[in-house]
Amino acid sequence: MRLLIGVSGGIAAYKALETARLAVKAGHSVRVIQTPTSERFVGRASFAGITGAPVLTDEFEQDPARGSYPGEPLPERMPISHLALVERADVFLIAPASANTIAKLAAGLADNLVTTAALAAACPVAVAPAMNNRMYLNAATQANLQLLEQRGLTVIPPGDGELASHGERGIGRLAEPAELLAACEALAGDPDPHQAEPLAVGSAAQPAKGSAAQPAKGSAAPALQAGSLQGVQVLVTAGGTQEPIDSVRYIGNRSSGRMGFALAEVAAGLGANVTVVAANVKLDAPAGAEVIAVQTAAELAEACHQRFAETDVLLMAAAVADFRPVAPADHKLKKTGPEALANIELEPTEDVLSALSAERHQGQLLIGFAAEHGEGALEYGREKLTRKRLDAIVVNDISRPEIGFDSAENEVVMLGRDGAERWIEQSAKGDVARAIMEEVVSMLAGPLGTQPSVAG
Repeated sequence: MRLLIGVSGGIAAYKALETARLAVKAGHSVRVIQTPTSERFVGRASFAGITGAPVLTDEFEQDPARGSYPGEPLPERMPISHLALVERADVFLIAPASANTIAKLAAGLADNLVTTAALAAACPVAVAPAMNNRMYLNAATQANLQLLEQRGLTVIPPGDGELASHGERGIGRLAEPAELLAACEALAGDPDPHQAEPLAVGSAAQPAKGSAAQPAKGSAAPALQAGSLQGVQVLVTAGGTQEPIDSVRYIGNRSSGRMGFALAEVAAGLGANVTVVAANVKLDAPAGAEVIAVQTAAELAEACHQRFAETDVLLMAAAVADFRPVAPADHKLKKTGPEALANIELEPTEDVLSALSAERHQGQLLIGFAAEHGEGALEYGREKLTRKRLDAIVVNDISRPEIGFDSAENEVVMLGRDGAERWIEQSAKGDVARAIMEEVVSMLAGPLGTQPSVAG
């Protein structure tokens, strides 16, 4: 594959270096062109060292390689530089693609070498956005990306996680280099034969029960695109409920709400109308989502029931307390005496997810989450999947201190109701959320998203 990489200005330009390195290592011929602004982040000498070919930054700059790619003979005639490289390319990848560059592409502008090459490209063009989450979610940027897709360009969606601005998180991280290369290979009809295909929820294939299946990288589901969930009503629950014992104490759990908020932000970035019912979450609200703050299981249940009828996708990521005190005190209880803490009587809370499942109507998609501890986690997850009549359930093992509650990372297994499994390896919760949403988009498009009601 002859791969042309166009680099626009942004801190994520360092990932373009790694993408070029991976492509060369895989045996592809790579050339790089840059916008002048991108040189503020990565200089042309770095790309030239990796690709073994000169790097161009100006339309009127002569190409010492005369439009050839590494390993090809030098043409006898000097071509028009800004046309030759893209004319000979099998795929043109623009990564990172800044909001400014995306806007220029949508408008058909050709005011630098990267945009000029894009306008002249007859080969597949892939655009990989990278920017602050507010810029990415801006209506103008979303409209520009949708326009590019309508014109036949491939948009490689950004990831969710830490952003360049200190302390900021959200959607807008440039896709990882391996993902960028895989997308280009697919466009060129040259997929990596060594890349393992993971099991997608809804797939008939699955590892034998009890086998030591390994987490799969990548996704067999369709790549997420801007607008993949346009107009879809998504209801997400996040955090953990707290059931008052008295004016000071409560029964609760350690759920931080990170996973639910990550899911909400990814869904909103894909165009969904997102409502988050957040139980005691102390995080910044996910961009593009409406947040309803609740405390108890009863409050969470009421908020969900009120909005469930118009919901298309339910992502039940909250940890709902199983029991609550029968008679919570409005003052602080003492350790001893007639109101001693040891004498607290408990009663079960509503099983919110089962109740919603009994109310579902045709076309609704219900995804549960199960935080299990240690051996047998998947078996417990499968039992909940069946008992609560869900479309899929996401299981994670909270016995591992490096993932789960209070951690920025997670590792999960997504189980489909037909028995299929998808392992999502340990990574940032934003990346896990994207993998889960890939399956949601796939399920909405297939049989799992069009099942009749199971109520009654």
